[in-house]
Formats: sequence, structure tokens, C-alpha cells
Amino acid sequence: VQLQASGGGLVQAGGSLRLSCAASGRTFSNYAIAWFRQAPGKEREFVAGISWNDTIYYADSVKGRFAISRDNAQKMLYLQMDSLKPEDTAVYYCAAAGWGSQARNYNYWGQGTLVTVSS
Repeated sequence: VQLQASGGGLVQAGGSLRLSCAASGRTFSNYAIAWFRQAPGKEREFVAGISWNDTIYYADSVKGRFAISRDNAQKMLYLQMDSLKPEDTAVYYCAAAGWGSQARNYNYWGQGTLVTVSS
């Protein structure tokens, strides 16, 4: 599976962005998928995920502000981000074929897209 993330950019605090991740491969619909992010000088952290049985879960820091979704027919993964805060600034990565909230558990990664939230 190859993943290509897009949609990052510069936005003011309180604004919104929608990240997209295009996947290749015939078995995309079978994979658990997730978004992670990594801020400068920090470890990569879990943001949101959809498990193999379509359970959706979020990091506490984004719950109520972000929404993850997938379109298996189009082989797309999305992250709608609302009420953005400066602390959301990071490179965002999509990931597939894994489980849980640990980055080491995922086998496939996109190249990352930078989100910058100004105060």
C-alpha cells in the first residue's frame, strides 16, 4: 500500500483544514487506518484512527474538534480539523495496516503534510 497525504497549510487559530490521504492497493478496505502527527522536537503522536471493524477513536487532545473518515470506494482517508489551535501545529501523517495508537504498530505511511496554526 502506498499513501499520499495532502491538504496541509497555514491557518489562523479557530480555523479549519481538511487533510486527505490517497491510497493505492487492492486491499485498502481491509486495513485499519490512522492519522498521526509530529511537532518539532517531539515524538510522533496518535491523532485519530478507524479500526478493522470501523470503530473510530481519537486522542483526547482532538476529541470534539477533529473527525476521521474513509471512503473505501475511492481509497481515501480524511481528517477534518476544526477549531484549530496553535498546539495542533505539526506534520500530519496517514498510516495504514496497523492497530491501536502506537506508531510502531503501523506498516504503511504517507509522506506527511505540514499544518501550521497561527495565533
